[in-house]
Amino acid sequence: MAATGLTRATVLGVCDGLVDAGWLEEFNDTRADAGRLKGRPARRYQLREAAGVVVGLDAGEGYYTTIVADLRGRELGKRRQGIDSHALGRSGRVASARELIRLTLEDVSRTPEDVLLTAVGVPAPIDANGQSPVGGEFWQLMNSGFAGHLWGDVIVENDANLAAIAEQAQEPSANVATLLSGERFGAGLIVDGSLLRGRQGGAGEMRFLDALDSKFVPDEGGSDGFGALARKWARAGIHSFDGTTVLRNIPEGDISAEDVFRAAGGGDPLAREIIARLGVRLARIAEVLSSLLDIERVVIAGAISRAIEPVLEHARSLLPRNSGLPLPELVASTLGAEAVVKGAIESALLRIRREPSGFIPRPVGS
Repeated sequence: MAATGLTRATVLGVCDGLVDAGWLEEFNDTRADAGRLKGRPARRYQLREAAGVVVGLDAGEGYYTTIVADLRGRELGKRRQGIDSHALGRSGRVASARELIRLTLEDVSRTPEDVLLTAVGVPAPIDANGQSPVGGEFWQLMNSGFAGHLWGDVIVENDANLAAIAEQAQEPSANVATLLSGERFGAGLIVDGSLLRGRQGGAGEMRFLDALDSKFVPDEGGSDGFGALARKWARAGIHSFDGTTVLRNIPEGDISAEDVFRAAGGGDPLAREIIARLGVRLARIAEVLSSLLDIERVVIAGAISRAIEPVLEHARSLLPRNSGLPLPELVASTLGAEAVVKGAIESALLRIRREPSGFIPRPVGS
């Protein structure tokens, strides 16, 4: 009543309608009513737990992560599994996703019929209709046709965009770039409070890095992510580096980005050199994004974010101080490897809140 200015009778009528629709349920709070001496007793409503659930799926190239959450966004269950997308193909990716979600629902005593909406994040540009550009074979493999085979309404979104939505839920900002940087580089761009998508969903694909690097700094990595670059530079460096490095104690094919960051923390000279190169790269990217979009913050998201602080520290020291505009803040996401799947849950909840009439909650007693 206070929020809408409507009368008690009108508000109660709306609430009763939402109860009949299956969204709300009325409950008694005797402790709250105990202190009331006069007047009509309060009527209290809460979101109905059994109305349904939402599902988030991070459908990466080498792994799947899924979360089942209630309509308040509380995580009910989660599973993660490794996959070989190129061996599975499009249909295999869809079948694996369906089975993983089914098992996660089973874990929390829910059924596919409980799912109101499934949000899927994929490493591919996605337009407003959930489609990827036809010319990209890899993009078509990643965007495998989930919409027709998963439960509830299904929305498909670019993984970096979902990471940006997750970051917005953590710390709202009108102008921020969320860089999802593992094997590949992608950016979720929020400018003036709106997510940028572009004609074919390619606004944050960062393909300009391929063009710039090929012309000005060959072999610098193009649109490879920080995880891929740290691994690649380390494997090459153990052969060309003149000094000693603990990375030579690891079989070349087993060197990971985590090994590089760990070695850098211990003062290893080769690893610290790689950290410096990554810092130069990040500073360059942040400067370009700041110049083009006037953003206030750059967030590094994904599994690499847990170890990225040394790179951020070096990049901060390299940002120009005389650009005429405030420098963007460089920060690491606190969501780690779950940024995309948590963004998928948030995206699903936002859709239901915006368009509740488009969903039918589970009937009472079903």
